[in-house]
Amino acid sequence: QVQLVESGGGLVQAGGSLRLSCVASRSDFSRYAMAWYRQAPGKQREWVATIFTSGSTGYADSVKGRFTISRDNVKNTMYLQMNSLKPEDTAVYYCRNNNLDYWGQGTEVTVSS
Repeated sequence: QVQLVESGGGLVQAGGSLRLSCVASRSDFSRYAMAWYRQAPGKQREWVATIFTSGSTGYADSVKGRFTISRDNVKNTMYLQMNSLKPEDTAVYYCRNNNLDYWGQGTEVTVSS
């Protein structure tokens, strides 16, 4: 499933910030609810945030107040601004088209302590 491509991951110290991007190849991107998930080594994939077509958002408690999900329907891109990063945020982050169940390949985020 290569309809979604994540980027922006990397190595950052605790307290730092990263901005992840997810570019969708579909021109009807604006019709779909989108979400960010993450999977840490040895853990199940967990939901991080969702942004609906209306622009409404939802966040997991673990990232609420630190992460911001957004979308640019002109650029067919979804973003995840991650601030005040913690070591427990270390994971591979995936974007998802909720309606079509398309997943990106993931971008790795490592937060050092």
